[in-house]
Amino acid sequence: MSKIKEELQKRILVLDGAMGTMLQQYNFSEEDFRGERFKNYPSPLKGNNDLLSITQPKAIAEIHAKYFEAGADIVETNTFSGTTIAMADYDMEDLVYELNYESAKIAREVAEKFTKENPEKPRFVAGSIGPTNRTASLSPDVNRPEYRAITFNELRVAYKQQVEALIDGGVDMLLVETIFDTLNAKAALFAIEEVKEERHIDIPIMVSGTITDASGRTLSGQTVEAFLTSVSHIPLLSVGFNCALGAQQLQPYLQRLSDETEFFSSAHPNAGLPNAFGEYDETPEQMQGYIEAYLKDNLINIIGGCCGTSPEHIKAIAEVAKKYKPRKIVIPA
Repeated sequence: MSKIKEELQKRILVLDGAMGTMLQQYNFSEEDFRGERFKNYPSPLKGNNDLLSITQPKAIAEIHAKYFEAGADIVETNTFSGTTIAMADYDMEDLVYELNYESAKIAREVAEKFTKENPEKPRFVAGSIGPTNRTASLSPDVNRPEYRAITFNELRVAYKQQVEALIDGGVDMLLVETIFDTLNAKAALFAIEEVKEERHIDIPIMVSGTITDASGRTLSGQTVEAFLTSVSHIPLLSVGFNCALGAQQLQPYLQRLSDETEFFSSAHPNAGLPNAFGEYDETPEQMQGYIEAYLKDNLINIIGGCCGTSPEHIKAIAEVAKKYKPRKIVIPA
């Protein structure tokens, strides 16, 4: 905890970019996703990116290394869908612990190699905890508004298993990200606090919400301020936003967040908004320009990229982040 806080006082830390965007370039087939071990698995596995930490670990390590080479200080583990809830789509609930543990281990090894080569710039690993594909606040059935596809307790149990495996694999911090429903996030935070208490440990927690559109609200209807209030009871390392919007669209919400919070602030926006084909067209130079506006306004402590971003985007972001001082926060005694 103290090491990362120390670095955050000194400089703006750079988070990596998109994992999915990078994996698409490998063009892995169903056979590649399966590898030898899952050759005869009864369910289709293509698209299960988290599984690649077991079947294609070299590719995952390469992606982490490319982001570190581009100037990232923090990489996220390949575990965005690493819960029993999300893995049920592939009938792989039993593999959850191993998926998270192996993903953390790969990222840890790459981070240690880079830190060893350049001790002046320590590298960190954030355990990525995604929102799952269920929502605790909203009904998936318009005809039954009272219905919920998942309970708070089911989410808590699933997140706890993921958190334990990520910590065992060696992550430096936990990143509860792409939050579209704060109740899901609260289940993750509850699970993290449980693990901390049981193990008598402290581990930094990053929280990153998602403003879904120009209404300036999360999918479950919270404003920036309401979202912040709902998660601030936990002593967080940082709070911020990622995904859904590009850097330019995200700026006014980041401004509001930065004005209100005593925690460090973070952002990892998309490379603009998706085009008609669902692809992201914003160039590294364009994104760099929008992010420089954050830096000029003193809004940020941790900055990176989400959908559509690549090592080139992160390199451009890292170059501009070097020129600015981190947002100053008053840490309560």
